[in-house]
Amino acid sequence: MAITPLLGDRLQSRTFVLKRKIMKLVGADFLIFDDQDRLVLFVHQMGFKLKEDIRAYTDETKQVEVMRIAARQVVDFASAYDVFDSATGQRIAVLQRMGWKSMLRDEWSVCGPNEAEIGKMVEDSMLLAVIRRFVSNLVPQNYDLLIGGERHVDFKQNFNPFTYHLNIVLDRRDVLDPRVALAAAVLLAAIEGRQS
Repeated sequence: MAITPLLGDRLQSRTFVLKRKIMKLVGADFLIFDDQDRLVLFVHQMGFKLKEDIRAYTDETKQVEVMRIAARQVVDFASAYDVFDSATGQRIAVLQRMGWKSMLRDEWSVCGPNEAEIGKMVEDSMLLAVIRRFVSNLVPQNYDLLIGGERHVDFKQNFNPFTYHLNIVLDRRDVLDPRVALAAAVLLAAIEGRQS
């Protein structure tokens, strides 16, 4: 798991916060901060694209791209998203929404670069998922990234009706490349976050 030197020590933290910038007319921008409130990544989701095209940069100037998330299909209910290291062009993960399984409760397959499944990302509970979809979107989203049935990453949305904040907590076992966890968080905010 060689992480590009362009990220330096930005991924040393085990706790991150993703915030969606407000007042964006086209596309979306996300800021990811570490536990010291330092900017780790600036993420731009391009607008008016037939296939999702999401780029992560070292800062808001967008001069140094470090990661890219690309959808394989145009609008696909069970779309797969390839996550690439921009410096090397190598794929580091594949995240795939589980289509029909995600109708009532979101579920994603988390795969390594060779597309072998290494884990699953699931919404916290069926009851809360149904409430979010059919009763009130004010119930914050919560997801777990499970590897071998054990939680390795917790994604928890703060309750705030005006802006989107997602807390990302990686466990201390260092089993998962932190870029995969951050890419998953971006997809939750960009794709699943549209439901809220």
